[in-house]
Amino acid sequence: MPYKTNKELPPRVKNNLPQGAQTIYRKAFNNAFMQYKTPSSRRYGGTREEAAHRVAWAAVKNVYKKKGDKWVKR
Repeated sequence: MPYKTNKELPPRVKNNLPQGAQTIYRKAFNNAFMQYKTPSSRRYGGTREEAAHRVAWAAVKNVYKKKGDKWVKR
């Protein structure tokens, strides 16, 4: 289920990531969710949604890193 706005993101994302990282997460999730329509297109295995969440976290980690309990830009 793609997310239209950052407000729709799961609490784990909304409560931990800064706004910019949330936007990266949402866009990456939505793109991956649309890309992984068929089981053969899922690189990471699991369900379509699980794969999209893994892709989204990877996208965030390319731009942000965790410093203590905060996420900051690299």
